[in-house]
Amino acid sequence: MIKKIIIAVMLVIAGSAYGQEGGTASPYSFYGIGTQQFRGTYEARAMGGMGLYSDSLHLNLLNPAQLGRLRYVTFTVGGSHTEVTLKDGVNENNTSVSTIDYLALSFPISKRAGVSFGLVPLTSVGYDLSDDDSVTTNTFSGKGGVNRVFLSGGYEVTKGLYVGASANYNFGNIQNETLRSIEGAELGTRERNRSDILGFTLEFGAQYDRMITDKLELRSSVKYVPATEVQSQNDRQVSSVIFNNLGLVQDIDIVEVPVGDTNFDFPSSVTVGAGLGEPDKWFFGVEYTNQKNSTFTNRGFDLEDVRFEDATQFRAGGFYIPKYNSVSSYLQRVTYRAGFRYEQSGIVIANEDINEFGISFGLGLPAGRTLNNINFTFEFGQRGTTNSGLVQENFFNAGVSLSLNDVWFLQSKFN
Repeated sequence: MIKKIIIAVMLVIAGSAYGQEGGTASPYSFYGIGTQQFRGTYEARAMGGMGLYSDSLHLNLLNPAQLGRLRYVTFTVGGSHTEVTLKDGVNENNTSVSTIDYLALSFPISKRAGVSFGLVPLTSVGYDLSDDDSVTTNTFSGKGGVNRVFLSGGYEVTKGLYVGASANYNFGNIQNETLRSIEGAELGTRERNRSDILGFTLEFGAQYDRMITDKLELRSSVKYVPATEVQSQNDRQVSSVIFNNLGLVQDIDIVEVPVGDTNFDFPSSVTVGAGLGEPDKWFFGVEYTNQKNSTFTNRGFDLEDVRFEDATQFRAGGFYIPKYNSVSSYLQRVTYRAGFRYEQSGIVIANEDINEFGISFGLGLPAGRTLNNINFTFEFGQRGTTNSGLVQENFFNAGVSLSLNDVWFLQSKFN
């Protein structure tokens, strides 16, 4: 039965995820190729987004090396709802976004190796802003994003040492529109920009686990993403527009403006992490990422007063399980998670760094007597600043994920 459920859910969600646009409401998604989305499970996000920890039941989407410890066929899917308050020091606006965030299937192919494949968002674009004075009104809108299909494998080289790699195909499109009207003028102007982004990227990971006492285990990990050239096919339209009595806009005199296609390096990154814990009881770890965003460019058009610098991320978090095998108390088998993250996005606007932080916590609820579980995650955070007339975002994210586990490919033996 679980096999049928997994196949049905994957088919339904794959179709909706492929067509999903605008998994963000951030004005900062205009820059680069959109706001970078978290690509891990909600179990990891509840621990500050840390990809250091994994076990034999839950799929880790952040470090392929950890597939070497997988013991069960695991299907995972997650979705979220985000409430965002945007303010610039004068005005304030509320918006919300609901998305399907990931789906993946993994299975062990031996006692020392596992593979996984799935679909996750890479970046998202979604904003609708206006700027007006007594004469001119400008509205800016954008939608789209880049998704990623991945195939990953992990292998236990020797006891406690795991290595892995992922091959990713990144695809999607980003659409930006600027509409300008002038009081007293019969016609306005509209400019549309579209970038179709395609390209392959690779990731490599390693992890080492070691018991340092009878109860305490030390874990360390590293992940490297090499810089990879990605193609952006760019198109631009400029037109005059007329506004009717209903406020609708009709294009006239549409002109296709030649814009060259661009190839840019998707930035390289290095992530290192370390943590300490008692197996099946508790764990706490820290993780640091440096991403070379300073090599990045803004697709097919230039931006004034904007530059890209190297991005850094710091994450810390962990979990606690009172008694994972308790038969008398359900609450003692619940996994309690919490974490913190601070990120420098690498985007600098008007000499202001666009930074982000989040505080998260969550619960992992066992589902019946099986190994399946439902995970709830809640995060409060902030992005940006009101300095220099910029926008600050305060957000609340509620996510839920389902992790289904089963045993496949097991041959029955009869005596």
